[in-house]
Amino acid sequence: MQTRDINRGELKGGGYLAAPEGSGPHPGVVVIHEAYGLNDNVKHITERFAEAGYVALAVDLFTDRNRAVCMARYMGGMLLGSVNRYGIDDLKSALTYLAKDRRVDAKRMGAIGFCMGGGFAIAWACTDSRLKAIAPFYGANPRPLEVLKRLCPVVGSYPEKDFTANAGRSLEKALEQNHIVHDIKIYPGAQHSFFNETGRAFNKAAAEDSWTRVLKFFGEQIGGPETAADNA
Repeated sequence: MQTRDINRGELKGGGYLAAPEGSGPHPGVVVIHEAYGLNDNVKHITERFAEAGYVALAVDLFTDRNRAVCMARYMGGMLLGSVNRYGIDDLKSALTYLAKDRRVDAKRMGAIGFCMGGGFAIAWACTDSRLKAIAPFYGANPRPLEVLKRLCPVVGSYPEKDFTANAGRSLEKALEQNHIVHDIKIYPGAQHSFFNETGRAFNKAAAEDSWTRVLKFFGEQIGGPETAADNA
């Protein structure tokens, strides 16, 4: 596995890149952090994707910016429900950066996001056809829900004991109505940020099951069958 920090001269805000050995082409994944920013936990998730055969790029939405101002803008966009919210352009730039990597198959790219990042993944996928699969974790839906008809295939993971559980149910209903391939699961007893290994709410069973589902789903949509089988 190869890893390196992406400096701000290469990509707006910078980021963290992890890639499997070999020239590829490999499928690509953009990893979108939650409100804690691009920390070691997010880097570890990025490395796990590389171990599974993906070139993964974790974006940094806070570097060189006032975090409080950024969060106000991000939360405002989430509350308003706009699919063209502040921060989406940064994600599109990150995907363009990833697509230009010679190790990446630009026709097989997806995204995963957590909390704030999960909401970003859903909204972004409604506006960017280059995304072929997304994995939102406890993310809010954009509005109106009619925009969800533009989504690519979705594997979503939500905790039962959290306000986002209803978002997961609404997302599943919209995907079913629009005949979009999906796998939505709400985990009984799990709380917000259950996938974060460093947090109090970490739920090992839910985290392991959701990761297996993400790899299987991404393997079917943007990876090879061996990717899912080898890393389940």
